[in-house]
Amino acid sequence: MPTYQYACIACDHAFEAFQSFSDDALTECPECKGEIRKVYSTVGVVFKGSGFYKTDSVAKPAEKPAAKTETKSESKSS
Repeated sequence: MPTYQYACIACDHAFEAFQSFSDDALTECPECKGEIRKVYSTVGVVFKGSGFYKTDSVAKPAEKPAAKTETKSESKSS
């Protein structure tokens, strides 16, 4: 369940609320019953490992099969 941050416009009280995606946003401060707003902040996500960058998706050239060598029986003419 996501955690949302809210801040009161009237008293500057800041708090977090656990809400489902389908729940309506909160509108009232639990301290002073004033109007609140959602606080949006950046999410700290770090992508580590391969596959996350454009240069990681470049296909490596396929290895060529070993060259076929002629055997003595193939090189003789009938």
